[in-house]
Amino acid sequence: MNLVVAFDSFKGTMSAAEACAAAADELRARHPGWRVVEVPMADGGEGTAEALCVARGGAWKTCRVTGPRPDQSVEARWVWMAADRTAVIEMAEAAGLTLLQERERDPLVTTTFGVGELMAAAAAGGAERIELAVGGSATVDGGTGAAAALGYRFSGPDGRDLPPGGGSLERLATIVRPSSLTLPPVEVLCDVDNPLCGPEGAAAVYAPQKGASSEGVARLERGLGRLAEAVNTDGVCPRGLERAAGAGAAGGLAYGAAALLGARLVSGVDAVMRVARLEAHLRDADWVLTGEGRLDEQSARGKVVAGVSRKAREQGARVAAVAGAVSLPERHARELALEEIASLEEACGAETARRDPQKALRTAVRNLTFHAE
Repeated sequence: MNLVVAFDSFKGTMSAAEACAAAADELRARHPGWRVVEVPMADGGEGTAEALCVARGGAWKTCRVTGPRPDQSVEARWVWMAADRTAVIEMAEAAGLTLLQERERDPLVTTTFGVGELMAAAAAGGAERIELAVGGSATVDGGTGAAAALGYRFSGPDGRDLPPGGGSLERLATIVRPSSLTLPPVEVLCDVDNPLCGPEGAAAVYAPQKGASSEGVARLERGLGRLAEAVNTDGVCPRGLERAAGAGAAGGLAYGAAALLGARLVSGVDAVMRVARLEAHLRDADWVLTGEGRLDEQSARGKVVAGVSRKAREQGARVAAVAGAVSLPERHARELALEEIASLEEACGAETARRDPQKALRTAVRNLTFHAE
């Protein structure tokens, strides 16, 4: 049997490469005659730079930048691809939720300023193209922080610059563009397909996970709406970008990058699958084993399991999934054509899944029945 193992990272516990290796080792031990191929995946969120670095070959660089809170400084990493002079930047390195203690999380004040600093550093280092992976954010500032780091000014009715964070955007009156913006072409790798505003937008869906109260969510929604109004009035970029699929990724950073920096929005998982040549690996596959940290309703919206399942079906391969925790409604499982699903928590319990995730993953894979056929 030919089998492809294509996992995303399990946030905070296993990288995509570690998850793929653990699952593949278990399958090879039980089925020595099988051909098992490991293809680490990512969706534009955390782990994307590592996945692209493995697939294309690159070198890690570091840069000290502003963290998610304006008074915070962090050492952020990015990947340099010398062959085509491309920089791969994960916004979570500068503005990620994992950089904050739970009590520090507040998207009314967190900022993407450090992301703009990373982009500036990459441009100064000779990058001729920037790939910006935008998952795992602590922010809902519409990308205004990143734009401010690159020379934009966002002012209120009194003409003063607004303070960092999405909480001030509802008072936005004027956007002043920099006289010159030295930035190579930017491609944003989106990990979700949500629009900027509305019930499926950045504030309504994701701000509560980042520490916003119901009142805070309402303020952030108003602020993002005001940002879109100001950008549309400006007339420099096409109107209606706020409705584009993926515009709401990373608290609207994707929107800000497209509207203010001229970036192109693409599906992160599609980009990684293309670079990793997943389709070629799937041509002779009988089964695909995929997974991520949590399998839920959001998994159907631009995540790795959805992308890998779609590609597998196109190539006639069957699909099974393993996740840290599973709360996927049955109708979504059918839509994704997942023939079997297992979870680390069910296999070993939540404590073991956190303490020894690779052992828990091997146990969950062992419990799957498809490879007993």
